Amino acid sequence: MRRKIRKKESDVIHLKETAIFAGGCFWCMVKPFDTYPGVYSIVSGYTGGHTEYPTYQQVCQGDTGHTEAVKIEFDPNILSYEELLTIYWQQTDPTDAFGQFQDRGDSYRPVIFYTTEEQKKQAEISKKQLDLSGKYDKPIVTTIEAAKPFFMAEDYHQDFYKKDPARYKASSQLRKNWLEEVWGEDSDEA
Repeated sequence: MRRKIRKKESDVIHLKETAIFAGGCFWCMVKPFDTYPGVYSIVSGYTGGHTEYPTYQQVCQGDTGHTEAVKIEFDPNILSYEELLTIYWQQTDPTDAFGQFQDRGDSYRPVIFYTTEEQKKQAEISKKQLDLSGKYDKPIVTTIEAAKPFFMAEDYHQDFYKKDPARYKASSQLRKNWLEEVWGEDSDEA
């Protein structure tokens, strides 16, 4: 006969895993993930390029190779990587390789940066499922790339939606409108 064993909080093992997503302006990529249980932290930054410790101005000029991204530390026992991928797809236009919404250029391209081979596998499966779903008329062009060094963005970019709600709302309106059209009630608020 089996018995349920109730564990004390002190007996629970908390794991920490890292997910890195690029989907246009990092200001718009924090809030959708920020409210989920199991998310320890979200940092806005730059990754995928060749310049060490780039500044916002350097990345915007387009010669560092970096893209704006968010690094999410999460507990996979509470919030799975697969669930993070679902949230990610509902925040981006995966058919636009040259930016997202009003943000144009290579530094705004959509990328899933995997940190483990298992993440790579899950991202590829997720991308294929989205492509086969018929949700989009165009092919899914979001790339899946190995994580490279991640450089934290300047402090004023961190938690921007909390620091400057009016400017955040204005900068995310095109994204929000488009996502509501595509995902309807299923989309998380941009």
